[in-house]
Amino acid sequence: MPIVSIPAPDALQRLAEFDAVIDARSQSEYAEDRLPGAINWPTLNDAERALIGTEYKQVSPFTARKRGAVLAARNIAAHIEREGMDKPKDWTPLVYCWRGGQRSGSLATVLSAIGFRVHLLEGGYREYRRAVIAALEALPQRFDFRVVCGTTGSGKSRLLQQLAESGGVQVLDLELLANHRGSVLGLVPGSPQPGQKQFESRVWDALRRFDPARPVIVESESKKVGDLRVPEKLIERMRASPCIRLELSLEGRVQLLIEDYDFFVRDTDTFCSRLDALRVLRGNDVVNGWQEAARAGRTREVVRDLLVSHYDPVYLQSMKRNFTGFAQPLLDLEWDGSAVSLDAAARQVAALA
Repeated sequence: MPIVSIPAPDALQRLAEFDAVIDARSQSEYAEDRLPGAINWPTLNDAERALIGTEYKQVSPFTARKRGAVLAARNIAAHIEREGMDKPKDWTPLVYCWRGGQRSGSLATVLSAIGFRVHLLEGGYREYRRAVIAALEALPQRFDFRVVCGTTGSGKSRLLQQLAESGGVQVLDLELLANHRGSVLGLVPGSPQPGQKQFESRVWDALRRFDPARPVIVESESKKVGDLRVPEKLIERMRASPCIRLELSLEGRVQLLIEDYDFFVRDTDTFCSRLDALRVLRGNDVVNGWQEAARAGRTREVVRDLLVSHYDPVYLQSMKRNFTGFAQPLLDLEWDGSAVSLDAAARQVAALA
């Protein structure tokens, strides 16, 4: 069965047609970023790549290629024995490596020789990455966004989650894609953010699935979610879009944050360590006071003061400056923190969307 070479833009439009997307790069390359849904069949693993690279430079390219062929053959055989023996003859994988060269070519050759309908991504991951960057320049302009605005702890993320779970509404949850809750305290302990490239792949993958004829609901993020930059054209489009304002009482917001950040309630040392990041903005005396109160078990008091004296003023100033629709929202929503009230708010947004 001949190998079909396919350009990256065409492959990205046809991803759903392939039974599997196989990344032939090493584990570390795969971990940094990959095509959506790709599985990892390394033709050479990280240690083997390093070994071959050393031999190539210090011994000779010919010696390195011989060793590489031996290692690649063993690895490809193991992958097929482990993952390929149950595949039917019409199984259609898309295979790629860094540049669409030797690693993916070797794997594709063996799979094709077996009789599978193999497609090879032209230019490999490098061309995929270029296609994603180009798409992130163009895709945001195709959609009408509705931006959920609200002070810290007002339940914006909960509303997006409710809308996503209820179905029928297109939701772009950037904090979910970035694995971060969008503030100094937003990184979940023990759960690191993806890298910038993988975050952009996740955003592109979400956008490509939306229907341009229907609005997309998104939260009012800043240019960065944790350490990750939101694509420039997307943030520009969001800031020029109509807003939906979500409001919750101060005590309701304190309770919501206590629930959502319960790991900080349980781990006071980590909470206090995160508060250190605010010393430049709030000063040592204020931060020391928050830390002392937290260690004394007065976490609720600290959260309330963080909202009133830090987060609320910063957020409102940023929203007024950056989001043109903030002053005159399409919809003003008030809820009381209960599941019933959140569902009612979600239904109003769904009707608008």
